[in-house]
Amino acid sequence: MRKLSRKGKVSLNVLAFIILFGAVIIGTYFWQIRMQKPLEVDMGVMHHGEAGSNHAHGVAIPVTNNGALAMRACNEIIAEASEAPLREFRLTAAQTVKELDNGKSAKVWAFNGLVPGPELRVTEGDRVRIVLNNKDINEGVTVHWHGIVLPCSQDGVAGVSQNAVKPGEQFTYEFEAGYPGTYWYHSHQASSEQVKKGLLGKLIVEPKNDAFDYDEEDSLLIQQLNGTYLMNGSTKDWNIEAAPGSTVRVRVINAANETDTVSVNGAAYRIIAMDGHDLNEPGLLDNYEFQMGAGQRYDLLLQIPQQGKVIVASKKSGLKATLGTGSDPVISSDPSLFSFVDYGKPVSDKSKARLSFDRNYSVTLDQNLFVNTINGKSFHEIPPMMVEEGDHVKITITNAGGGDHPFHLHGHVFRVLSRNGQPLSGSPVYLDTLLTQKGEAFEVHVIADNPGLWMMHCHDLMHASMGMSMMFNYEGVTTPYRVGTKSGNLPDL
Repeated sequence: MRKLSRKGKVSLNVLAFIILFGAVIIGTYFWQIRMQKPLEVDMGVMHHGEAGSNHAHGVAIPVTNNGALAMRACNEIIAEASEAPLREFRLTAAQTVKELDNGKSAKVWAFNGLVPGPELRVTEGDRVRIVLNNKDINEGVTVHWHGIVLPCSQDGVAGVSQNAVKPGEQFTYEFEAGYPGTYWYHSHQASSEQVKKGLLGKLIVEPKNDAFDYDEEDSLLIQQLNGTYLMNGSTKDWNIEAAPGSTVRVRVINAANETDTVSVNGAAYRIIAMDGHDLNEPGLLDNYEFQMGAGQRYDLLLQIPQQGKVIVASKKSGLKATLGTGSDPVISSDPSLFSFVDYGKPVSDKSKARLSFDRNYSVTLDQNLFVNTINGKSFHEIPPMMVEEGDHVKITITNAGGGDHPFHLHGHVFRVLSRNGQPLSGSPVYLDTLLTQKGEAFEVHVIADNPGLWMMHCHDLMHASMGMSMMFNYEGVTTPYRVGTKSGNLPDL
């Protein structure tokens, strides 16, 4: 028998390696498809396994008079009747072609023919009613109100709070705008695809009594439309008319998938709110830039100089907004990086000193080959965090790898307690989306005060589509809807 030459053996080894590597790739791909496109999954099934460690036991579960578990369906948890002023809007989702101002055209999916969709502006305390119509989006569509605390039935998550709205159908959302601030809305059916195609828009809740004085305001929504960066729907820079000496509030919304770095040149400024929640006595920032995770919002307050412009620039997109007139400012080459850990002033607040929690969870965000994981599992394989109404919950969130992970919790606001073991020493920071970067660990405090079934996921929507999505579920809450290919409800595809 003829022996193989050394060269032949090497060739066989290389071939074996290629076959093995290909098998791993294909296996991982089909495993991910199984995870993200299950036949049918009940996201409200009450798994009592823990999503992290140190799950507190012995918490009371609501029962009826005959000792049975008291059950409530998510779709039956609605806003209470009120005499609040009613604001009504209509959103029609449809396919269209958008002519971009760079001379190119793009096939998009749009609300009311606009990309981004129309700005919805209401006042704190208003009752908001939005009728969603789907003209021709065959996959179905929903609307999720990012950052808004509302009843479970209105959360807009396909397969959890409703079925996806099919062509020719409609769905009416109704909730109270309880918290003033900067928010946004987007489809939560096949979100990684539908947001990329244009189904998103601004939602501004104006305060009845503003904590800050300003003469003018504007908002900047940064998005990726089929890979092209836009600022307020434009491929070009944005201009904000502002008189010399005037004070301007600038609401910045990162609706793209990537972490953005934003700089301000030409004037010192304050960050007065994060994710719609005011900071306490925010200090003046001069020659600072800040990072925004996908889904986050930062509100800036600045004064236009008597002579010269102010430029707010997005590093990731390369786009900028210009405020005022006159000469351009000098662009700093070495700005410091903002940190909220010690920014602003603390408040007299006993809740921060709370040392005991009813439940403690830990989540580790990571990547396993081509799948994004939470505690080593993906999507519906991840046991939900189970809570009881009234619980105080501490969640430790660690980014072990796979890129930046802006972690978003639906239906709640959480308070950030610490970063990498360092307690916050400045203003209280309340968020609904927390940017985490590799090696970082945060502790956050959630008060379980809004019964329902709520998604928690990375708001890099591609990461969510690859498995980084789980549930924050209340004991006794169910859903009649299902996620999977059978129903066509695929919220994070």
